[in-house]
Amino acid sequence: MGVSRLDLFYRRLLLTKLFIGGWGKPEDLKRIFEFRKLIGDRDKCKSLVPEDHPIYINKTEDFSDCLIHDGFFISPLEHLVPGILPQEAVKARFQFIVPKTWQKNRPVCIHLAGTGDHFFWRRRSLMARPMIKEAGIASLLLENPYYGYRKPKDQLRSSLKNVSDLFVMGGALILESTVLLRWLEREGYWPLGMTGISMGGYMASLAVTNWPKPIPLIPCLSWSTASSVFTTGVLSKAVNWSELEKQYSVNSVYEEEIINLLEYCGADSFRTGLSLLNMHNLLDMSKDPCFSGVAVNSSSLSVKGGVASFTSLSRNETVRDHVKTTDSSERRRPSLHREAISFMKGVMDECTHMANFSVPIDPTLIIVVQAKEDAYIPRSGVLSLQEIWPGCEVRYLNGGHISAYLFKQNVFRKAIYDAFNRFCLKYPDLH
Repeated sequence: MGVSRLDLFYRRLLLTKLFIGGWGKPEDLKRIFEFRKLIGDRDKCKSLVPEDHPIYINKTEDFSDCLIHDGFFISPLEHLVPGILPQEAVKARFQFIVPKTWQKNRPVCIHLAGTGDHFFWRRRSLMARPMIKEAGIASLLLENPYYGYRKPKDQLRSSLKNVSDLFVMGGALILESTVLLRWLEREGYWPLGMTGISMGGYMASLAVTNWPKPIPLIPCLSWSTASSVFTTGVLSKAVNWSELEKQYSVNSVYEEEIINLLEYCGADSFRTGLSLLNMHNLLDMSKDPCFSGVAVNSSSLSVKGGVASFTSLSRNETVRDHVKTTDSSERRRPSLHREAISFMKGVMDECTHMANFSVPIDPTLIIVVQAKEDAYIPRSGVLSLQEIWPGCEVRYLNGGHISAYLFKQNVFRKAIYDAFNRFCLKYPDLH
């Protein structure tokens, strides 16, 4: 299946770069990866968020078709990993859009924001208000950290400054979704579900892995991991690779310490490609004048534990050590770009791969909506959601990411209604 020309064209219109600040502080990455081990296991984090976490409604507007409540609360991440959130993002803001009269029960769907979806107007206009009219389902729109009122002052539009910012966003949204789901339960709303488009679909999926009950999940235009988005998708062209490569080569903590904290080891793990990557790197170096004194051929290479080395070098001296001690201050490692991409895949899979989190309680309540020619969300080379969540349903649309977002919102809403109906038939007394 090819990729959408519209996706490729639209990407060329966007000139801003992603991750201009680099990977993020090494100490922040270490804290994030340690916290990921906790929230990746549903049983371990049952008590992370208090049952009665305070939520405040500070404004209510009355419209002909609905009531719109504005509310806020303090993100639990601020307490659990102090200082990891930018100060602007500590207060989580949301908009709760409810029908004036309920058709049946009091269903609520939480919508998480996709890339570039600042504030609430887009989700409110395209999803929430039509859902009230069509199905009588209320919507709760949570504002992502780093977006809208929660955007740091030094961030340019939607372009996250550091790679680590995406992981902080994900951790915060998992906890904040738990706060909101518990609040809605206490207030007597039922059934409850979660959805999101593009990045919002990823984040909604992560949040549902942490919820200890069956719940409808409708991730639209997202897949099993964000690693392919930034390494092989069209957004990879917007990544500031030069800064990432520079930091990776200058600061040894990334390759000597942080890489050892990465636990994801599925069939599509970056580790499965390390041996091949290092083999290519060594063969590249054999052609480099800096290594003219070292003979390299396939018989002089050995691979152990995912790290390739020269058998002709001294024991414990890897090629990477040889590169650093060679007089090549004006040259970059020939393999540096590939190493940065491999490291990106590793850290992205660690914090966003669904296989690195608990399986939702009932995957049959999940309806995934995907675009066949999506150039933003590559599906090749990574585990499918059907493999990770056996029993989930995947619906495919013709076209790409952008055309689906612009013209298929009705299909996304239909999937939400179907998932909610499926839940009510299967669990009529679960409230």
